[in-house]
Amino acid sequence: MTEAALPIPWLAADDETTPLPDPETALAEPNGLLAIGASLSPQRLEAAYRAGIFPWYSPGEPILWWSPDPRAIIAMGTLHISRSLDRALRRLDYTVTLDHAFDAVVQACAAPRADQPGTWITPDMQAAYSRLHTVGLAHSIEVWRDGALIGGLYGVSLGRAFFGESMFSRATNGSKIAMAWLCAQLRAWEFHFLDCQMPTEHLSSLGAQSLPRRRFLLTLAASQRHATHLGPWTLDVKDYRHD
Repeated sequence: MTEAALPIPWLAADDETTPLPDPETALAEPNGLLAIGASLSPQRLEAAYRAGIFPWYSPGEPILWWSPDPRAIIAMGTLHISRSLDRALRRLDYTVTLDHAFDAVVQACAAPRADQPGTWITPDMQAAYSRLHTVGLAHSIEVWRDGALIGGLYGVSLGRAFFGESMFSRATNGSKIAMAWLCAQLRAWEFHFLDCQMPTEHLSSLGAQSLPRRRFLLTLAASQRHATHLGPWTLDVKDYRHD
């Protein structure tokens, strides 16, 4: 990949002042690619997420910034809980925490998987989100059984939007249990939606809907008119079905 090969901006690593481009200028192919370069500083990441942009790149690549069209979100109150998941949730043979083991959750999400031997959660990405967690903008939810971490997810919270980044399971339904309890807590705090980034069949089965980018950006703008619920977070809902 060379600078001349793509009609999109390249930003210097030390450039903290040039804003990322308007998401509506993103490429159609690859879907949503918007800019290359810049840094993963807390300031750059916060500005990107507020604009509907996120970083995603593989080891050995420069930082790539994306705003795909369409965009997948789970609106509060629309998470689909299947019968089997509901049984697992009601079993209560687990405990759930928030912001208790952020780095461990990120590392678990970055671990190679059977169908995906590589990872896009590079050491630089892990360090960047750890810094965001330190300033209260990135959060994790953890699911434990017998003292072992069996599932979880992490993401970024700004205004009344939660931007999901990645999830993992070490036991059946581990990540889905985390999702159910996180959505219950977000509803209690009057969040508007959980951003899932790219639509997938798995996310659709959980109730995610696909929004045209323009509609997503309007929905995002409305969520950013509210104050950010800074961390560290504590789970205070008593029921995963909180409404």
